[in-house]
This record gives sequence, structure tokens and C-alpha cells, in this order.
Amino acid sequence: MFTGIIETLGEVTNIRAEGTNLHFTIASAISNQLKIDQSVAHNGVCLTVVALTEDNHTVTAIRETLEKSNMQYLKTGNKVNLERCMQMNSRLDGHIVQGHVDQTAVCIKRAELNGSWEYRFKYEAVNGNVTVEKGSVCINGISLTVVGSADDEFSVFIIPYTFEHTNLQEVNIGDTVNVEFDIIGKYVARLVNR
Repeated sequence: MFTGIIETLGEVTNIRAEGTNLHFTIASAISNQLKIDQSVAHNGVCLTVVALTEDNHTVTAIRETLEKSNMQYLKTGNKVNLERCMQMNSRLDGHIVQGHVDQTAVCIKRAELNGSWEYRFKYEAVNGNVTVEKGSVCINGISLTVVGSADDEFSVFIIPYTFEHTNLQEVNIGDTVNVEFDIIGKYVARLVNR
């Protein structure tokens, strides 16, 4: 379980295909603190550390993960948001994030607002996922508050700290991001649809 508060950025240093899987090697400031079999969110995708070197760690994304996330579009040199799983004895600064990406969305608006940024994302609503204004959503692993909500779109505002310390600074119109919708909202939507 995660909070959506990004710890650091990592950089993809190698991608290796094996069958339908992709193995990603990531260089980061926390790689030397990780251990084999540890869960780490990469752009919001919970992946297991399978190999370590002094400054790099490797994770594997299977076909299911690649189909539901933007991991399939990563290239060597791309930045990824990293968060280790939360400790049960600390504050929950973001919101409850499982690291299980529901689907992707496409950035349809990016506007600088003289000190903050507005991003708007469009997604396929056929999966039954919803957002609500002032509710939570997770974009590339970042816990954010929804400021505008429609049936297949939502917008968020980004403060300078988040912009500077995450890979949102590299997200432009037309780019694909990972979305994990709020777990409580997903349960409510499912109960209402029964």
C-alpha cells in the first residue's frame, strides 16, 4: 500500500524484453536502500524488485501490467516517479493508493497558471471508473485532488513543489499517464451498479 507522495525520481537505464514481459532497470537515489522482493511504485504501478546493483534496481512488468499502464511506452532515459510502500507507523499524507493502475488517460490540457499548473485528462469511461470534485485520484503514482470532473475527463491543479519533484513536468498534451481511481469510490460505484 502506498500514499501517492513521491519519494524521488528514477531514470530508466535499461529495458529488456523476455517473452511478453519487460524488465526495467532504474537508477535512483533509493535503489541502494531496496531489497529483493520489495514492492515499489513506479509511476504508480506496484512492481517487485527482482535484481539489485549498487545504484540500480530491476523490476518486471508482465503483459497485464503493460496493457493497463503506460509502462509499455517507457524508453531508456525516461524519468519515473518512485515511492516505497508505506510504513504502518507513520502519517498517511496522500490517500490510500494500492499501486494497482486501473487504466491510462491522455493529457488533453496543460496550462501554466502563474505559479501553478492545470492538467486535464481524458479516459475511457467504459470501465465504470469515476472521479468526483475534491476527491482523490492517482496520476503516475502521485496523489492529487480532482478539481473538475466529467464522465470521461477530470482536471487537477499542481503546486510548484509537485511539478518540480515528479515527472509531471514532462507530461504534455497527447501523453499517456497511469490512473488509479480512488479505492473507496470504486467500491461505492460497484455497489450502486448492483
